Amino acid sequence: MSTQKNDRIFKNKFLESLTRTHIAVPLTIFYGAAIGLVGFSLYYGIIAPMANLWLFLGGFVFFTLIEYLIHRYAFHINTDTPSRAKFQHTFHGVHHDSPRDKTRLAMPPVASVTLATILFLGYRFILGFYGLPFAAGFLAGYASYLVIHYSVHAFRPPNNFFKILWIHHAIHHYKEPEAAFGVSSPIWDHIFRTLPKTKSKVNVAETDLKTSWTDIPGKPL
Repeated sequence: MSTQKNDRIFKNKFLESLTRTHIAVPLTIFYGAAIGLVGFSLYYGIIAPMANLWLFLGGFVFFTLIEYLIHRYAFHINTDTPSRAKFQHTFHGVHHDSPRDKTRLAMPPVASVTLATILFLGYRFILGFYGLPFAAGFLAGYASYLVIHYSVHAFRPPNNFFKILWIHHAIHHYKEPEAAFGVSSPIWDHIFRTLPKTKSKVNVAETDLKTSWTDIPGKPL
């Protein structure tokens, strides 16, 4: 696994810089936006507190579904044409090439904020004021996904329940790229039957996960 920032997408330095970000930037933006939307709704009494909670949770869960669908159907499209291959490499393949490049573990803010704004306007149009807490939950779901994705690639797996997330994602990267699409949770892989094919794959992936930290020279991330 590469730890170096050596996979360029653009020759232009400015454009290339827009493809990278420190993880703290999107976390601050999206957790902050989620708190702001819920706070606005509660402060002005637009929606009852319990309704705020349920809509927030609904938006959070909805994000996990969207995450799964985008990862499966957009980021892993068939690369049977040059344009498809370029799209796949630019938006996701570069991450598979250098999975421990910490500057490419989150969508750059220029793209993510633009997309989030479009989605927010859509939720606001469809749901009215109910779109505020729903969008807040969606954004919090995205930020939480970033925390998980960054942690899985940047830190050693913990010796607790959350270790399953490390193993699940390791299977996707190193054993079965057409399975285990869920990052935040494997629940949608259960529902849509994209779990790894055999139990032995999990054991192999766990072994790879452990040895990967000793095989790479230099200090741990």
